[in-house]
Amino acid sequence: MLRNREIQLFLLTMSFISLAGIIAATFISLTASMLVFVISVLLIVCSFIFTSWRYREIEKLSGYLQQISSGDYFLDVRDNHEGELSILKNNIYKVTTMLSEQGSLLQQDKVQLTNAISDISHQLKTPLTSMMMMADLLSDAKLPPVKRREFTHNISIQLERIEWLVSSLLKLSKIDAGTVQFKKEAIAVKKLLQKSLEPLLIPLDIKEQAISIEGDDTVSFVGDFHWTTEAVINILKNCIEHTPSGGEITISFLENALFTEIVIADNGKGIAKEDLPYIFKRFYKGKNASEDSVGIGLAMAHTIITSQNGNIEVKSKQDKGTQFRLTFYKQVI
Repeated sequence: MLRNREIQLFLLTMSFISLAGIIAATFISLTASMLVFVISVLLIVCSFIFTSWRYREIEKLSGYLQQISSGDYFLDVRDNHEGELSILKNNIYKVTTMLSEQGSLLQQDKVQLTNAISDISHQLKTPLTSMMMMADLLSDAKLPPVKRREFTHNISIQLERIEWLVSSLLKLSKIDAGTVQFKKEAIAVKKLLQKSLEPLLIPLDIKEQAISIEGDDTVSFVGDFHWTTEAVINILKNCIEHTPSGGEITISFLENALFTEIVIADNGKGIAKEDLPYIFKRFYKGKNASEDSVGIGLAMAHTIITSQNGNIEVKSKQDKGTQFRLTFYKQVI
């Protein structure tokens, strides 16, 4: 502490003032001079003790900061006293708590990233393995033309599956990273549904599924037309895949002062009760999921809708169908 230039100047100044006071007091009396001397010594000693205490407290705080910088976020340096040091301790505790929370979030992100990479690797490995096997078979010059066409067609299907998976993951990663700026434009629900059904007309026709739409042409809400279409397509695809041939899909929509609601329902095999809480989780596949299911379509729909201050709920009963309820609020309070 005594090596500190500020302390040296402080002690030197105090000593000079005391000496000046003692010299001045000698002109009055020897007793006054002695009294000034004693008071000066006491002041210097008290100042020295107080400064030493502050230095010890600052040294403790320095030690705390070193522990925090090494990753120990569980230190509690708070106290209930008044003063600058107490304020500093409380601020250090607040920063430590914030760092701890950020560290936990980063750790969660690492775990999620690791799991996502593992899931993606697994999803890509299956079609790639299948394609490699068929490519080896295609190299056989004696392979019958019928089989050759069959393998070529299967490879084309697997490539489309990989392309869809990669495209979906890129879209999700953009939303997660916050790089997607959702537009806020008036969307006519009737137009949204028509656009969403366009790429699904062939699967509907192949499975001979009936689809009915009920709602007023004036119903609308504020959102991003492109991304909301993406969400609705994924929900409709799920309904088509889980509804048997000859089944029915119904869509109804309405608008009131609080929200716009779209209800999409099918009369398919439904979702198992134990699977319902997890169907919007990425890469989750329920009991009734098809072999080709990746478990990302509904997760993407959920992310897109909730990112626009909307909500999506699902109700389902085994062998009685599934209902998706999409709600877009007029104003979030």
